[in-house]
Amino acid sequence: MSDRLHFEPPTALEYFSTLVADDASLSLLEAAASISLDEHPDLDVQSLLAEVDALVAQLRRRVPADAVPLQRLRQLNRYFFHELGFAGNVNDYYDPGNSLLSTVLRTRRGIPITLAVLYIELATEIGLVARGVSFPGHFLVKLHTPEGEVVIDPFSGQSLSREQLDELLVPYRRSHGLEGDFEMPLGLFLQAAEPREVLARMLRNLKEIHRSARDWPRLVAVLDRLVVLLPHAWEERRDRGLAHAELGHREAARQDLGAYLIHVREAVDRAAVSARLTELGTGAADGLH
Repeated sequence: MSDRLHFEPPTALEYFSTLVADDASLSLLEAAASISLDEHPDLDVQSLLAEVDALVAQLRRRVPADAVPLQRLRQLNRYFFHELGFAGNVNDYYDPGNSLLSTVLRTRRGIPITLAVLYIELATEIGLVARGVSFPGHFLVKLHTPEGEVVIDPFSGQSLSREQLDELLVPYRRSHGLEGDFEMPLGLFLQAAEPREVLARMLRNLKEIHRSARDWPRLVAVLDRLVVLLPHAWEERRDRGLAHAELGHREAARQDLGAYLIHVREAVDRAAVSARLTELGTGAADGLH
């Protein structure tokens, strides 16, 4: 009698890799939900998706079949922000849980981007055209209606005017020298973000939280996802190498830092990364200078 076949379930990273392998089939909601597995390995992502489906079903029952887009939008805002109570976590903005959909669904508190992912899913399921916007410093949602474009702040539930959007941009324009003759049109900052861009921004939020806390194991887990998501973003490979070095993972650190130097020949931090490689036991002999 032959041995029974044994299949190992995919790891959290393998699951994520499958979800983001192709842009055409990339499900933003499922991929975003899977990020929670690093913190909650026993999470059932399909149950989480079913929970969102149940919210969609409740919302659909509140929206008349003949409702025009603006009516649908008003009903969505009433349901999402008032009835369900989703809102920004003003008391603990930098809590890592704000970046995890599983936690946001449970607490009804989050940061703009996680709230936006849920809001966009509900909007789309009731026939609205909604997209995320990687606005500087504050993720937004824009919706197309026959009457024009509506921009929603998912943190507050507020609909933003052009004047309010311009005001939000002031710090960014000042810090980047984009005032006066160099001022860029507002529309350039309101371009729709593709799902891969949204996931990258979610992960980079977590990256900064864990790096600030010097939580190297969690930082490596986030960077593993960023490397899979953006295989040609060599700075993520560099940062993972530096995190591995902090953990004493010398070989993994050497591989990542070496790859960075090979692919980014004009890196402004080339000397510093080369010096770190030398400390790890790899230097000029490897031909990376």
